[in-house]
Amino acid sequence: MKHLEVEVAVIGAGSAGLRAFRKASEWTDGAVLIEGGPHGTTCARVGCMPSKLLIAAAESAHAVQLAPEFGIKVNGSHIDGAAVMQRVRSERDRFVSFVVAGVDDIPAAKRLSGHAKFLDDHQLDVGGHTRVTADRIVIATGSSPLIPPFLQALGDRLVVNDDIFDWQDLPRSVAVFGPGVIGLELGQALKRLGVDVIMFGRGGPVGPLTDPELRAAANAIFGKEFYLDTDADVEGVERTANGVLLEYVGRDGVITSKEVDYVVAATGRQPNVGSLELNNTSLPLDAAGLPTFDPATLRVGESHVFIAGDVSNFRPVLHEVADEGTIAGTNAGRYPDVRPGERSSPLSIVFTDPQMAMVGTPYADLRPSEVVVGEVSFADQGRSRVMLKNAGFLRIYADKPSGRFLGAEMLGPRAEHIGHLLAWSHQSGLTIAQMLEMPFYHPVIEEGVRTALRDAQAQQ
Repeated sequence: MKHLEVEVAVIGAGSAGLRAFRKASEWTDGAVLIEGGPHGTTCARVGCMPSKLLIAAAESAHAVQLAPEFGIKVNGSHIDGAAVMQRVRSERDRFVSFVVAGVDDIPAAKRLSGHAKFLDDHQLDVGGHTRVTADRIVIATGSSPLIPPFLQALGDRLVVNDDIFDWQDLPRSVAVFGPGVIGLELGQALKRLGVDVIMFGRGGPVGPLTDPELRAAANAIFGKEFYLDTDADVEGVERTANGVLLEYVGRDGVITSKEVDYVVAATGRQPNVGSLELNNTSLPLDAAGLPTFDPATLRVGESHVFIAGDVSNFRPVLHEVADEGTIAGTNAGRYPDVRPGERSSPLSIVFTDPQMAMVGTPYADLRPSEVVVGEVSFADQGRSRVMLKNAGFLRIYADKPSGRFLGAEMLGPRAEHIGHLLAWSHQSGLTIAQMLEMPFYHPVIEEGVRTALRDAQAQQ
């Protein structure tokens, strides 16, 4: 076995790990990057990029379907599922190649291939071929889909988002379990590409929304496009010769049977720590066996180990993952000089139609007696009606005494853009009055933001 002594070992070459390695390397030449799987990052391979490719195809198909409402007659349209998936795979592979090329630029002596496991607080076994002794370690091993036990016997008829992007063609029907971000994005896209979609959830959540008003609106809007039960009673899931037979209590209270080609599990993700053998260390672990850490410094306990990215399950979106890589890598590089890192205002976006955006403090974390809520419906908002995108709401939350903008939740058109404007306002610490001093063009969807701001200001 080869032996290697380094200052910093980064486990995982995803978005967080790559950033952590590069930041640590600014402080020391003694950093090494360890990866046990294929390079290319979750985002490029099975996450943000391929899902947006599928969504883009769905948007194109939906535009054709919507054209008659503008007085435009379209004849002979056809969705070629094989061609759709060929473009998804081709462009996905192109994005992955860019990431892999960046990894290849790292000197070979600073890269190790193999799954890492802890032998003790400072020693790692990498693939059974190299023992690494590291002064500091960054855990950036990402996460994996979490499959509920009742779905695990479905064999090749059970898929996760990782599998969908390797499909050669589109199926006739799917049942999606989990109306969260992934489930909603993929489920709606498949529906608009001609796949029969039914979707089941538990407990009532829709996407990331926490505001009851928006949850209700989302349930109604998406429920018109495909069967959606956010608190479903599924009584049976059985593998058949040609797919999966489902038995569930319908929204009308009647037991329904339906056979689908595939079941899509969009039921959450779990941190990849099981193979690290953290029990061989003295690191503090919670009841689930996950390292406990300081969100400001990403340091595990008072140790020399740091954690970053999806494995921390703190803010599992790309820009946050990159920020965490910067914080963990910098602190590992300059250890023992450990400092809190700078984080941007919370921002998350869901690329459904209508889109969703979450900015700042979510409704569930606010005290209703201390805030005012400004609202706008897009049903009659001018530009939204022009584009036939007039569905959803924006809800803005502000501190009652000071008028400081605290956060917002949105279900509506162009939320990916409005979310950024609101996140910048939040990070700048603006008040509702200051936000209303900003320019608003006419006619634009952003005029709806002004309406919601005025509604909040009127309640102070």
